[in-house]
Order: sequence, then C-alpha cells, then structure tokens
Amino acid sequence: MAEKFGFRIDCQDGLARRGRVTTLRGEFETPAFMPVGTAATVKAMLPESVRQTGAQIILGNTYHLMVRPGAERIESLGGLHRFMNWSGPILTDSGGYQVMSLSGRRKIREEGVSFSSHVDGRRLFLGPEEAISIQRRLGSDISMCLDECTKYPVSKSEAEDSMRLSMRWADRSKRAFGERPGFALFGIQQGSVYRELREESARHLAGVGFDGYAIGGLAVGEGPEQMVSVLDYAPQQLPADKPRYLMGVGKPEDIVAAVVRGIDMFDCVLPTRSGRTGQAFTRLGNVNVKNARYADDGGPLDEECSCVACRSYSRAYLHHVFKAKEIISSMLLTWHNLHYYQSLMSGLRCAIKSGATGDFVKEFKEARSAGDLEA
Repeated sequence: MAEKFGFRIDCQDGLARRGRVTTLRGEFETPAFMPVGTAATVKAMLPESVRQTGAQIILGNTYHLMVRPGAERIESLGGLHRFMNWSGPILTDSGGYQVMSLSGRRKIREEGVSFSSHVDGRRLFLGPEEAISIQRRLGSDISMCLDECTKYPVSKSEAEDSMRLSMRWADRSKRAFGERPGFALFGIQQGSVYRELREESARHLAGVGFDGYAIGGLAVGEGPEQMVSVLDYAPQQLPADKPRYLMGVGKPEDIVAAVVRGIDMFDCVLPTRSGRTGQAFTRLGNVNVKNARYADDGGPLDEECSCVACRSYSRAYLHHVFKAKEIISSMLLTWHNLHYYQSLMSGLRCAIKSGATGDFVKEFKEARSAGDLEA
C-alpha cells in the first residue's frame, strides 16, 4: 500500500498528459474516466463487471449516501469499499452538485446548505465541515471540497459571489480535512464562463494547496462550444504538477476535447444512464437499439468491440430485450458503454505516449461523424 497520495506525469503530447495517480488502495492511470456509483452501486453492474470494463476508480455521491443509508451506518459496516465490494480507489463528490440540482429544496447561507431530503422530507444540513466528515466516514480515497455550482446562464456578479463563497468553503474544507497521509482532498475551481473569475479562483485554491484540482461549473447549460472555450484556458490556470479533474463531463467528444487541453480525470452518468434508456456508444456513432430497423439485425453493436454484449449478442436481441423491458437490456448496454468509455481512455493514453494524439483525435472525429449510426 502507498503511504502517500501521489501523481506523476509520465509523458505529454502538446497539452495532453498521460500519468498515474497513487492512492492507498492502488493506482489508476490518467486520463481516467470514473464510472458513477451514486448510491454505492454502478447501476445495472456488478463491481466485478465494472472492473472488467477497464475501470480503475469509481465515484460515489456524498449527498445520496448521507441521506440513505447514512454515513454512520456505512462506517459501522466497514466503510464504503467493503460495503459495495469495490477494492480500488473511490472518489466522492461533496454534494455541491445537489446544492444546485435540488434548488427547490434548499437554502444557502454562509454556514452551508439547509435542505429537505428528497427521500423522506427530513431537514438536513451540509456545510464544508459536514461534507468532509461524511467523506471521512465513507473512507473516500479522494474527497472533494464543498462548493456551490451555479447553473448557466448566470450574471458575472452572481458568479463572482458564488465563486467567492466556494473559496471560503474550500478554506474550511481544507482545515476540516487536516493531515491524512495516503488520502487526498481536491479543490474545485468555479467562476462560470468568466475568465478572470476562474483565474481568481485558481489562484486562491493554489494558495491554499490541494492534492488535486477540479474544474466545476461546466456542463450545466452553457453548451459544448462555450464549455470548450473555457477549457482553452481554465486547465492551464491550475497547478501543472497536480491532477486536473473536469467534473460531470461527459460525451465522448467532450472528453477528447478536454484531454487535449490538459484534463486528467472525468466522471459522468451518461454511459450508464444511456445504457438504461437503450442508447449505445460506438466508434461509428451512437446506436438506439429501440429503433425498429434493428429488429432483424444479426450483427453486434460494434464489430471491433470485445465487450460481452458485442461478443455474444446481436443488435436484434438487444432491441428485443429493451422493448420487452428485460433487466438484461440495461445490464448489457451499460456494460458496453462503460467498456467503450474505458477503451476511449486507453486509446488516448496510448496516443499520448506515442506522440500521436493529433492523429487519434482526427480519426476519432472522422469515425464518429462519417459513420454516425443515428444519421
């Protein structure tokens, strides 16, 4: 076991970085995609199946786990890793996204956030200290500071007030986290689409000193073009010797665009949620298995994919079980999508190592557009 949390960059191609993060529970390679295990499970998947897709780290959700079954209960049962039977690293978000998404159920003040549970309506409070305490009880390898994530559009003055509140919460999160060898705390850059606000946020976080740095407040309504315009500068505002994590992103095209701009870590519910709604991601575009044209299609989702869905089942079968609302539909399509995402990350890592990132991106875009199965 590693005694310290660590990050090293093995090679770089332009701004794209290939590296390795070391935690108490093992290493993971970057660029990395973290499947989302919101409620101590990656939906429709066994932990062993998640590992077989190539995933080396997963994400858990502080808000949802504090509401049910409760951090104290998980701690008493041996921590989140044992509870959900995942032996590798786990990153937990802080609940900041739910501060935004549950806007109708919460009230924000300097101390933190008061809200009513979406499960049973009971009153709850989440401040920076509480968020860190919950993540400690869960046994998270990487914890996140509590922040406020603002939806887009937002005025510059509102974004400024929100960012500065998040920076004050980052200070308190850092003090509450203390010294924990082998465990990590990431700060979260905010500032919406305003460059000078993100620069101020990055300077503040770097001055405090964190084990890694996330870019928050994107993929919240600003659209892909504006998101990429922020990524043209935001990663380079953050310390170069620490991992950079783009929260809640995203589509394969968004991930590739972010990697070439210097991002190391990603998470998103898209591959799992899409699997449950009948959509598969492939090299040649997306396949909606619900479409009638696949009812007699005996071919796999992707002839070059080695996942269990593509090795053993046809598009016709996947069409049938989705239409019949069979559970195996969610299982197979989720497995395929997570495998696709991990294959994409592996391809990016190999391209960075060989100095061929530009060629990889060109081929990726051509295949996804010219062969789009949804066209």
